[in-house]
Amino acid sequence: MEERTKINDGSVVNHLAIDPHDGIVLCWQQGTKAHWLDGWKQLRNWPIDIPVAFRGMTGRKIVNECAKTGRDYFYIDTGYLGNRQKRKIYHRVVLNGMQHSNFVEVPDDRWKKLDYDSPTINLNFPGWKKDGKAILVVTPSEKPCKFYGITRDEWVGETLTVLKQHTDRPIIVRDKGLRRERIGDGSLYNQLDNDNIFAVVTYNSIAATEAVGYGVPAFTSAPGAADMFCEKDFTKIETPRYDDDEKVIKWQHWLAYCQYRVEEMSNGTALDIIERWDIR
Repeated sequence: MEERTKINDGSVVNHLAIDPHDGIVLCWQQGTKAHWLDGWKQLRNWPIDIPVAFRGMTGRKIVNECAKTGRDYFYIDTGYLGNRQKRKIYHRVVLNGMQHSNFVEVPDDRWKKLDYDSPTINLNFPGWKKDGKAILVVTPSEKPCKFYGITRDEWVGETLTVLKQHTDRPIIVRDKGLRRERIGDGSLYNQLDNDNIFAVVTYNSIAATEAVGYGVPAFTSAPGAADMFCEKDFTKIETPRYDDDEKVIKWQHWLAYCQYRVEEMSNGTALDIIERWDIR
């Protein structure tokens, strides 16, 4: 077993990474000294106790292979908060999942830095907004649809049918669109205010995380980082969850520990945080 964890120069391999052409994965590879693989099938040549890192929801085959063999994986994708600029600053790194789910209490130091880096919007939880009027349905994009084996139109159709049976509120449908259309004036935050949104309904979009942090309750179909505050039963659209404010604030602090700058990935800080605080 030990011999299989060494490469030609004699160095021990403790991490694996897929796609050397991906600049974000490259940063993680630098911070973990991971050995590059050309594709997921090469995982079969390595002991299952060596974790693998990859980026993007097109990695369904990687996830399936890891689930079958019991190998840990680090999934890398867009961060939850602080990316309202043209260029993404924060990237989430999730151990054995697409979004984080294992909430733990952490200090507020990273949250304060995140808030400082986001001068265009106050990210601090304002308290629950209970006087909204409309329902905002945020549709899933193509990638999560393929990953979870659903179609956008079927999910939207079924969701609207249920909602219309249980509320008379106006329903607005928001498609994901291009990134440049979702920052600045087109941000979710602006729509929550401009359309006086009462609740957000989505499949598992980060929109749920943004909405909860902004004081607007959310309903979701699939697992997400905001699950501890999201209602799964869409028939309860008129009675959303309003958890304790302090709990939401501590959750926001945790979110800041779940996402990292590229320099934190490349210098090993990201992995150190994940291991020290059991971030997953």
